[in-house]
Amino acid sequence: MFSGNGQDIVSDTACKQRDLSDVIRKAMHKPPKVKSEKTSSLIAFPIIGSNPATGFMVGLGGQYAFKMKESSLYSMVSGSLQATTKNQYLAIFKNNIYTRGEKIFFTGDWRFQKFSQATYGIGTNAPEGGILDYQFSLAGFETNFDSLAQPMEYNFLRFHQTMAFKLKKSMYLGLGLNIDGYSKIKDLKLNLEPGNEVITSHYAYSKRYNFDTSKYYSSSLMANFVIDKRDNMIQPHTGYFFSFGWRGDLKMLGSQKNANMVKGEWRSYHNVSKRNPIHMVAFWLIGEFSPEGQFPYMTLPATSYDQRSRSGRGYTQGRYRGNQYTYGEAEYRFPISKCGGVWSGVAFVNATSANNPAQKLALFESIKPGYGLGLRIMLDKSTRTNLALDYGFGEKSSGFYLAVSETF
Repeated sequence: MFSGNGQDIVSDTACKQRDLSDVIRKAMHKPPKVKSEKTSSLIAFPIIGSNPATGFMVGLGGQYAFKMKESSLYSMVSGSLQATTKNQYLAIFKNNIYTRGEKIFFTGDWRFQKFSQATYGIGTNAPEGGILDYQFSLAGFETNFDSLAQPMEYNFLRFHQTMAFKLKKSMYLGLGLNIDGYSKIKDLKLNLEPGNEVITSHYAYSKRYNFDTSKYYSSSLMANFVIDKRDNMIQPHTGYFFSFGWRGDLKMLGSQKNANMVKGEWRSYHNVSKRNPIHMVAFWLIGEFSPEGQFPYMTLPATSYDQRSRSGRGYTQGRYRGNQYTYGEAEYRFPISKCGGVWSGVAFVNATSANNPAQKLALFESIKPGYGLGLRIMLDKSTRTNLALDYGFGEKSSGFYLAVSETF
């Protein structure tokens, strides 16, 4: 049997879980550390990478995993400071915390970003492939030509925080506040000069639904119901996670409109080996739904805008968006190391669909797939924290992803 706290992940007593520090100590001919029951783990790491949304980036990140007294589950907080060659600056903090006895579950996503990002239109049928030499519609506005990417610059403030109270074991009912603010918006492709007009998706959507084109805020109350049967949120071996919630924008809180959105999420983990629980298949589903035109363009559900920005491997952040949005992913996780689990791998497939009411594109009428492979290196065996390196492919798109802990 394997233990729920992640100390030993295989049933064979001669094959114990190891991590990167064990490998290094062995290479240096040092004795292994004395086994102890750890209740916390702090990992700091440099951030060096590149992707289409940010260019080359450098920064510093960290993750702290810990257990409260009388709690069997790990909590996790993480954060990072980053700067990129596109003059972007990012400060990010995430929290998923169980209080003592797991009576309250806090979930938070805080960000401030001086950012630039290309947008691509509404729906998963957005025009593709370089400079277009035919007319197409952007939320009902015709334009003679445009490229697929529509670059924007803006300041982004996010404060999402939910506090969920325990109803019974593994079941919670939560309330929260969600604030998304976009200011100093520069729509770089937009040109309103007569005779040379280029109407962007952001401008057309904002005008169509009466939103300010230079700044807007989405300030919401949040209510959600959560069932968390995972044995460990950092790297689950068994169980499932289910969340269903309502988000209501209110003018009295600063939103331009009263609006409603419902969201559901499912994650589950299924072992394919009784000997080694990291050998499994995992599933992730997201659905977000709101009436047409109630939320500002940049606050609509979009690729890689989940709490940890992990969805949509193979595509750049914000590639697909819509007022109705679904995402699904399946991941096969398998051991590479013959004994000890320091090295493991993943293979994944995903699919995204978003609607476009202005073009009468229904949800699931256009679906964009992604797929890829990844490598895992066990950094801390007590908390099951992996270093994750993935390469994903999408339709005319690809990307490299570096992170600490599993994608989901």
